[in-house]
Amino acid sequence: MSGVLKSVRSRLTRRWEGRGSPAAARALAGGYRGLLETREWLYRHRVLKSRSLPCVVVSIGNLTVGGTGKTPAVEHAVRTLAGLGARPAIVSRGYGRQSKGIRVVADGDSILLDAREAGDEPFLLARHLPGVPVIVGANRYEAARLALRRFGVSAVVLDDGFQHRSLAKDVEIVLVRAAANPWGNGCLFPAGPLREPLEALSRANLIIASGGPEREAILKVAAVASRYAPGVPVLAAGYEPVDCWLAGDMARTPARSLAGKRLVGFAGIAWPEGFRRTLEALGVALAGFEAFPDHFWYQRHDLNRLSALARAAGADGLVTTEKDWVRLQALPLPVAPLYALGVRFLLHSGEAVFRDILARVRR
Repeated sequence: MSGVLKSVRSRLTRRWEGRGSPAAARALAGGYRGLLETREWLYRHRVLKSRSLPCVVVSIGNLTVGGTGKTPAVEHAVRTLAGLGARPAIVSRGYGRQSKGIRVVADGDSILLDAREAGDEPFLLARHLPGVPVIVGANRYEAARLALRRFGVSAVVLDDGFQHRSLAKDVEIVLVRAAANPWGNGCLFPAGPLREPLEALSRANLIIASGGPEREAILKVAAVASRYAPGVPVLAAGYEPVDCWLAGDMARTPARSLAGKRLVGFAGIAWPEGFRRTLEALGVALAGFEAFPDHFWYQRHDLNRLSALARAAGADGLVTTEKDWVRLQALPLPVAPLYALGVRFLLHSGEAVFRDILARVRR
């Protein structure tokens, strides 16, 4: 990641976490708020209408720009619905994909698109959930209709669907990063990280504070939820390291096998600091850590530079997330050994609540 990009990202993050924002950003945020209020008025007065489907529709989304761990949560919701007897499909926009229109990533028998055509997250979900159809398309309603027509599914899980209003949803699950400032500075984008005002939480059926069990952060989320979404359950969730593998080998071993290794970590995800903390909790001796932009597609020279860093630090190799590995697996292997770490969504509390909400709409 270049020094310029790091500097820009650092300044933006500080402004979103603090109180100050440039006047131009505040002006743009005011215009954005006006557009959101107009849209809300149009839906409230049924000038715009949400269209229904003859199946259960579950949305996993968030209220802020950046990552809150939606992809592992989507996987958890799909597995829960399948355990309840549903035949689920996943519908995603496929952020950053090179393909256009509505495309089938996986048909339940095989994966039909590579990561660049599908987008890294839909491709990863297809790898984790064999037998589950995965469709990408900006028009979620038509993409979901394709899932119904072609695969006969009985439930659709929308990845990043909270702001998508044209499709009626039975369950709205909102993820919030459990952090010191869950909502940043509380301002709308681009003056802050909010994609909608906090009042939008009133549409939620379930709110999940994700990223860790820190009690103070969860209480902050619960306090805001009690104001804007009274009575809506607030659960706590994290991401449990499951397994790891050496690129080029692919033999999976328990995540704890990384403990004691001296490695240089890197990640191109929305919250790389979370991955750093995961590695430290595993007992990895970090010899360095590099953060890249979210959804970053690596080039050969990036891996060569990281290998040089590992060699200079006397490290045993490199380690990254499974999501990052999807975006670099087609490249020649770096000189330094490269490990990928897989995680799963884990509810610290309220698993029965999560399951019961999906069971009720399933019935």
